[in-house]
Amino acid sequence: MKTFDQYVEMAGQIHGHICAGQILGLRMALYGLRLLGLPDPEGKDRKRLLTFVEIDRCATDAISVVTGCRLGKRALKFRDFGKAAATFCDLEKDRAVRVVAKESSIGSARELHPEIADKNQQQMRAYREMPDQELFDAQWVRVRIAPEDLPGYKSPRAICALCGEGISFRRETLRDGVTLCRACAGERYYEPLVP
Repeated sequence: MKTFDQYVEMAGQIHGHICAGQILGLRMALYGLRLLGLPDPEGKDRKRLLTFVEIDRCATDAISVVTGCRLGKRALKFRDFGKAAATFCDLEKDRAVRVVAKESSIGSARELHPEIADKNQQQMRAYREMPDQELFDAQWVRVRIAPEDLPGYKSPRAICALCGEGISFRRETLRDGVTLCRACAGERYYEPLVP
């Protein structure tokens, strides 16, 4: 593993700046990996780790820096719960730990460094110094991961009967015996514009 300052530098390069969310995400990932006993997430432990993040904010970029889990590798999964939380899964041992930032950590940061007026600077400093148990709650959880959600999964592609687009990883829907993509089945997040 790298030093904390090396992770901070990497996170700043990937995210574009360093902020309290970045420090929190780095600490969260390091804590989760420590609890799992996975010291080398980008080396020998690389294929053992899958991470679920629950927020699309700064902490998520930092978590991917430490874990090496990326969306493109299918090792980072996003669940939009709006929480500063992540679940770290050891695929080899079929166990997982969910780590969530304590709401009280913001107040603790104020108490720890009242001399720092800037809230972001105050939290960045405090989040570097606070013990894991003061920053986070951790809970061992069971995560059921379907084979098609694992990195490296291979399967035939389906074709949507309406739009003709290809569908990977068993994400198609069958409606009255007709294969549809999720968009054509009514889960569209976009609205097509007619020229």
